Amino acid sequence: MADDSPSGTKEADSSGGSAGEGGSIWRGIKSLLFGNDSDHTLRRELEEAIDEYDEEAGEEPGQRVKGDLSPLERQMLRNLLHFSEHTVDDVAVPRADIIAIEESASFADLVALFTEAGHSRIPVYRETLDTIVGMIHIRDAFGILAGGEAPPKTLEPLIRQPLYVPESMGVLDLLVEMRAKRTHLAIVLDEYSGTEGLLTFEDLVEEIVGDVEDEHDDAPEEMLVALDDGLWEADARTELEDVAERIDPRLANVEEDIDTLGGLAFIIAGQVPAIGEIVLHPESGWRLEVIAADSRRVTRLRLHPPARAHTPDKD
Repeated sequence: MADDSPSGTKEADSSGGSAGEGGSIWRGIKSLLFGNDSDHTLRRELEEAIDEYDEEAGEEPGQRVKGDLSPLERQMLRNLLHFSEHTVDDVAVPRADIIAIEESASFADLVALFTEAGHSRIPVYRETLDTIVGMIHIRDAFGILAGGEAPPKTLEPLIRQPLYVPESMGVLDLLVEMRAKRTHLAIVLDEYSGTEGLLTFEDLVEEIVGDVEDEHDDAPEEMLVALDDGLWEADARTELEDVAERIDPRLANVEEDIDTLGGLAFIIAGQVPAIGEIVLHPESGWRLEVIAADSRRVTRLRLHPPARAHTPDKD
């Protein structure tokens, strides 16, 4: 006999409500991962909830409930919420910082570069970085050494294929592709198919969890260090926006498509300037002295302030 009681109806409603809630959560998760044109999104609700919690925690420090999210976890959640907004160009290691090996190099050169760089994968190029023909994994190289095998005459047997992706590709799309193809290195190409940068799986993970240093990483140097007499010492990778904010806005007023201080020195000199070379930025009067570099790139600079105009004393 059918149950026509009100309780039966409530149970059915309750069951339907649970299914609806499950569907709502799933739609919210898809919105979080793939975006949603609606103003009312799970992404926004989560971020507002975290901000509200942070405000309350700031008013009552030390009151976090056991098992609740820590400040670090909340920051990771924020990073995850905005992860899909980035393109690979936002995250990639710039071209000037790529450590690679020429296709014609010897196996001994490869082993030496792996030892010096401390990387697990090294791109292989033909003549210039714009023609990257593959990559070599450290496991393949040192497997030969560990097995006592004769080293190969060329690097060709060790070369694997990385991913080649456009600079406009979304980082979430790249993460999915890296997982699907089990490839942890991508070469970022510009609109002319030249090499714009390089991206590893670790770089993507660090966008969520923050920088991951290991025992081989050097202690980080300050990007901008104020010295006496108005001088500054700077890492060549320092963004011109930061230079403009902290030193002189005129230094970021450039027509060329460059983002870093090292790129500015290169554009002014017309080549990779040598150690000790000083180039003048005419718009601001600042002089950029190269204090560390190699044949491929500038790594550190000293900025000399514009010369003060001399005003003769009046009699």
